[in-house]
Amino acid sequence: MQRIATDDARAHLASVLIATGSEDRAAFRELYRLTSAKLFGIALRICGDRQAAEDVLHDVYLIIWRRAGAWEPGRASPITWLATIARNRAIDWQRSQRVRRAAPIEDAPDIADSAPDAEAMLMASDGSHTLQDCLRELEGRQSEAIRTAFFDGVTYAELAERRGVPLGTAKSWIRRGLARLKECLDRAA
Repeated sequence: MQRIATDDARAHLASVLIATGSEDRAAFRELYRLTSAKLFGIALRICGDRQAAEDVLHDVYLIIWRRAGAWEPGRASPITWLATIARNRAIDWQRSQRVRRAAPIEDAPDIADSAPDAEAMLMASDGSHTLQDCLRELEGRQSEAIRTAFFDGVTYAELAERRGVPLGTAKSWIRRGLARLKECLDRAA
């Protein structure tokens, strides 16, 4: 006798699910009435939080409303199909919570101030003046080649093309200029 009742309940659920697939709102209400307790239990067991389970259940029924027409009676029983949707959505929710959880901002370490202190700025300023003075001592082509290559980010090949000289010549200007620049900076230090 119980088997007949189970088969009748399964057949009724299948017909309600098929009608829901045809966007029958009354059938959808009946589907909710018949399955919400079971699907809520699945969501609650996985989520572990009543509010989260309610949110998941809401999403589950939105998915069911959109996908009910895709249910194939021969592939799975209606409750298995519905329970799989609930389980998967609850697992998705659980995974998203692991990613979002973070330590409170109060637990974060202080951010170091990356701005240089006053002494470092003064030394950099002095170094900049010394570098500018040493660049002025260089021959014009060497100074210009170094400024263009190192301050403007121009490659040696681009520098040679701009000046209309062979690549080796441009490299020589820079190499000799850097050697003289190093001598000048060593004297200043």
